[in-house]
Amino acid sequence: MSYQRVFGPVPSRRLGRSLGINNIPPKICTYACVYCQLGNAIGMTDQRKEFFDPAVLVGEVAKKVKELNASQESIDYLTIVPDGEPTLDLNLGRLLNLLKPLGIKLAVISNASLIGLPEVRDDLLNADWVSLKVDSTQQDTWKAVDRPHGKIKLSQILEGIQEFARGFTGELVSETMLVQGVNDGEENIKAVASYLKGVEPTRAYLGIPTRPPAENFVSPPTEENLNQAFQIFLEAGLHAEYLIGYEGNEFSSTDDIETDLLSITSVHPMREDAVSALLARAGEDFKIVDKLIKEGKLASSAYRGNTYYIRKFTRS
Repeated sequence: MSYQRVFGPVPSRRLGRSLGINNIPPKICTYACVYCQLGNAIGMTDQRKEFFDPAVLVGEVAKKVKELNASQESIDYLTIVPDGEPTLDLNLGRLLNLLKPLGIKLAVISNASLIGLPEVRDDLLNADWVSLKVDSTQQDTWKAVDRPHGKIKLSQILEGIQEFARGFTGELVSETMLVQGVNDGEENIKAVASYLKGVEPTRAYLGIPTRPPAENFVSPPTEENLNQAFQIFLEAGLHAEYLIGYEGNEFSSTDDIETDLLSITSVHPMREDAVSALLARAGEDFKIVDKLIKEGKLASSAYRGNTYYIRKFTRS
């Protein structure tokens, strides 16, 4: 075995301590996304098939869970997050059902490419938390950023997500990965936000490429465009959050105002008046903000007459 089928637990902003499960061999996918951190897909397909015996896979997970329990390490989620698209696994539904007796919440992170299939939607209903990717609702942009298998249709994906959202009783979130000059423009963001408003995800995450991508031309959007995307999502009534690669103290409150500022602005931008209020409560002034900007840790961005502060991210 050249890769781990069960790995972690790893810290996750979305899922706490997540034990990952690889149910797909490496780089077998429905997409060849330009930003993929795994490089270009080896085997692109739109056909579901059996890859591993789910009973054997569950045995590996159970063994790992037992070891972690013995060392008093907590697990918040068992997460199906393979080196490919998890819904290509014909046994996904069975795998989720076999994992349930372990008594740990189940998550699936999918690119949503096969959500148009009723059997895929049925499989995902067995999870407690599902993430579905919506990088664009516009045909040309979707093809440019996700580079789908030729038989996959965007219209079926968008209809499938809506259908799944109506019947899913768990927590549904969306993820939109933004690539500079490809899908970070205002028109695309407004179209995605309008679509997601009808889906009503619990959270709508905005991500950026933070690891070496499949294609060299890929780079994250500017802080200005990322802030614009966030504000457009908010205006659509979405609960938006960033996924920009900072895995510090996102959920903690400390006695260190610099840490607090960076933690908060890594999840969502802070308007200038909110920053001022936070500093006042800590007995500090704006010199700290100026210092963080000078150090390249914080950036400012204007939107509709207001100044926002966002944690500075490193471009590839």
